Amino acid sequence: MGSLSKDDREEVIQAWYMDNSDEDQRLPHHRNPKQFVSFEKLDELGVLSWRLDADNYETDPELKKIREDRGYSYMDFCEVCPEKLPNYEEKIKNFYEEHLHTDEEIRYCVAGSGYFDVRDRDEAWIRVWVKKGAMIVLPAGIYHRFTLDSDNYIKAMRLFVGEPVWTPYNRPHDHLPARKQYVEAFVQKADAGQAVDAAA
Repeated sequence: MGSLSKDDREEVIQAWYMDNSDEDQRLPHHRNPKQFVSFEKLDELGVLSWRLDADNYETDPELKKIREDRGYSYMDFCEVCPEKLPNYEEKIKNFYEEHLHTDEEIRYCVAGSGYFDVRDRDEAWIRVWVKKGAMIVLPAGIYHRFTLDSDNYIKAMRLFVGEPVWTPYNRPHDHLPARKQYVEAFVQKADAGQAVDAAA
């Protein structure tokens, strides 16, 4: 009998610590033994997630509410696959360069799947696998990268507050206000909490 507390996001989002292998970026890159990461851990890094009804995104009241609550006024779609994306090889290489944005990165996977890799507080890579129905928000200032998985296809809704700015700032860009704010809100805050726990 299954647990009543099972999080329905688990069917469309999984996260784990990555190994240090240089093999194909589209492979899962699990550590041995595998080290999965909880939604709580992702929340602590500012990475938010939902499971939505990707077959009915045009009329989904939950998506509508998220957009209204968070001010996501802009929306478009991006299909990433060799057949649909001009300069595919170059773009995939660019997506996989470690970078940050000065605004949130909001992606809703309506078809296919892919990996968003984010840095934890200790600079280790966490791989977040999103599948159809997964929506994630990467906070402004977090270092991250994206790649397809071995299925080589994702169709994602891109959301934005106001006019979209997709500018990637490849690492290092620690001097940017968005990076400083991220470190203050999610890295230093956690470090201060751990110091208080240790002193108790």
